Amino acid sequence: MSSFFKKTACVTGIILLGLFGLIGFYSTTLPDFYLVSKGSELSVNSFFTISSKPCESKVTVAVSGGSSGASRYTKNMLMLFGAVPVKEVESKTMERPMLYPCGQPFGIKLLTEGVMVVDLQKVDSSSPAKDCGIREGDVIVSIDGEKVKSNADVAKIIRSSNGEACSVRIKRGSNDLTFKLCPRLESGSYKAGMWVRDSSAGIGTLTFYDPENGTFGGLGHPVCDADTKEPLPLSAGTVGEINLTGFNKSRSGCPGQLLGEFANSASTGDILKNCESGVFGTLNANPCPNAKEFPLGFRQEIHPGKAKILSSIDNDGPKEYEISIEQINLSDSAEHDLVIKVTDKTLLEKTGGILQGMSGSPIIQDGRLVGAVTHVFIEDTAKGYGIFADEMYSKTSELAESTIENAG
Repeated sequence: MSSFFKKTACVTGIILLGLFGLIGFYSTTLPDFYLVSKGSELSVNSFFTISSKPCESKVTVAVSGGSSGASRYTKNMLMLFGAVPVKEVESKTMERPMLYPCGQPFGIKLLTEGVMVVDLQKVDSSSPAKDCGIREGDVIVSIDGEKVKSNADVAKIIRSSNGEACSVRIKRGSNDLTFKLCPRLESGSYKAGMWVRDSSAGIGTLTFYDPENGTFGGLGHPVCDADTKEPLPLSAGTVGEINLTGFNKSRSGCPGQLLGEFANSASTGDILKNCESGVFGTLNANPCPNAKEFPLGFRQEIHPGKAKILSSIDNDGPKEYEISIEQINLSDSAEHDLVIKVTDKTLLEKTGGILQGMSGSPIIQDGRLVGAVTHVFIEDTAKGYGIFADEMYSKTSELAESTIENAG
């Protein structure tokens, strides 16, 4: 009998150890906040069943305008197997937004807030900018109290300094710093020993358009400086129509690229935000009025398996291509949300998989807009990363609410 009890205790211990391991895993990898469709209960698509139950009174918050309408915030306890508490989270119950997935290319023009330092160079024997503490990626806001908006502004102030120390105010991440830069004379002109950039232009893919407030989301990642790889601080930006002229096919070790040019100088909208989740702003008109609206899919609803992307590789407009969602990372600290793989034979034969410029291509699963393509794998161009669509939608919601508040 004692042997039986020992075996039972051993098995029970193993089960409990495994259970505690699962609780720890889900507690770490599941996010602390969720969007939930009105009339639905919070649950998470996972290998093991994750449901929830309210653990606090609901609080109703009125949201002015927007397709989300009035929202309800609730404290919930996530439950493993419907019985084992995992962690307390917050959810926002809302009307599921209806969006137009786009999948068409758009031109991006950005003017930076200040100018970004992209290179440090020697003047005579050393770089005055580097010597005073300035780094590549710093954003110069003003010199001697004078705001700078272009590389011409910087050059003019430095040339007129007569070698006197200049007070340079910069932004470095969230820090606001000031340095004393001493220009040096070279070839009859005073120089700072740095190259700066004040604008950028490129091609991306529109992810969605929200007809409720005229906002859009695109790219799924920030527009970064080509040299520093840092997100460009936005002062102003516009979007425009693009004519695709072709593409370089992707192959292992060398991702291809969409090629195109601005159709004209006319602006079709404004970029109001350039951040880790993409570029966001307003459009003058619906870019895909004949397309079908899709409901927004929330991250906890996504599951591994078949899906589609909408993307354009020529001027015939966006087409659907089959993909597989291979990995989903719900963790708030995840560097990438999704791993996808192109399975569509037509796209693989034509492009070799994902092309640079397809970033922002909407991902559709189970009749919902669930994400957007963001990056291509260098060594396997059939694969790439994606971002959750609800993350991108939250940025357009913030823009809409901010516009309403400012108008009020």
